[in-house]
Amino acid sequence: MDKKQMRKIIAYRAAREINNGDIVNLGIGLPTCVPNYIPEGITTYIHSENGLVGMGGEPEDHLRDPKMRDAGNGYVTADMGAATFDTAMSFGIIRGGHLDITILGALQVDEEGNLANWMIPGKKVGMGGAMDLVVGAKKVIIAMEHTSKGKVKIVKSCTLPLTARGRVSMIITEKAVIEVTSNGLVLKEVSPYSSVEDIRATTEAELIIPLDLKTMELPEGFIENKS
Repeated sequence: MDKKQMRKIIAYRAAREINNGDIVNLGIGLPTCVPNYIPEGITTYIHSENGLVGMGGEPEDHLRDPKMRDAGNGYVTADMGAATFDTAMSFGIIRGGHLDITILGALQVDEEGNLANWMIPGKKVGMGGAMDLVVGAKKVIIAMEHTSKGKVKIVKSCTLPLTARGRVSMIITEKAVIEVTSNGLVLKEVSPYSSVEDIRATTEAELIIPLDLKTMELPEGFIENKS
C-alpha cells in the first residue's frame, strides 16, 4: 500500500470520530484531509489557532484571499457562520477547554499516552500550538502512519522531547485503531489490510487485545490496489 492510500484510510477513519456540532482543530499535514470524509449529516466547526472557527476547504486559485490563511499558512475559505478573532481569543478557546477534538500527527506515542510531535534533536524546531491543543482539547486523536521509514512510532516510552504527558486519547493508523486507557493501549480495530500479527510486529508498545476486537469498516472499493 502506498503512502497516499495509507493517508486516505487514516483520514477516513479519523473523520468517524467527529460528532455533530463538534469544534475540531486539525494539525497540519494528514489531519487536514479529515474534512474530506466527514459523514453526511454531521455539522462540525473547524478551528484554526491563528483565529478562525468555521474554516472551510482550500479555495480555487482565482478565489484565494491573502488574508484567509490557516495556521500552516495555507489558503482556506470560511463556511457560513464562521467567526474570526485574534490569537489571544483563539488560545483562550483552546486553553479554556472549548475544543471537543484535536487531531494531530506524531513522531512518537507511548504506552502512557505521552506524545512527542514537535522536535527531533539536531533538526529544525517545529513548535506550533500543539502543546496548548493537546492539553486544552477534550479528546486528542493522533492520526499518523503506523511506522516511519521502517521505524516504530508507537513505543514503550517516548525518547523524543515530549509535547505533553498522558493526554492522547486514541491512535489511528492505516493498520489499527488503538485506545489509550489507564491499563495501557487497547487494540480496538484492525484494518482489513493488516492483521494482529502485523500490528504487533510493527509496534514496540505492549498491546491489549480485547475479545471484541473489530475490523475497521471501510467503504467497498475504498482502496483500489491493496498490494
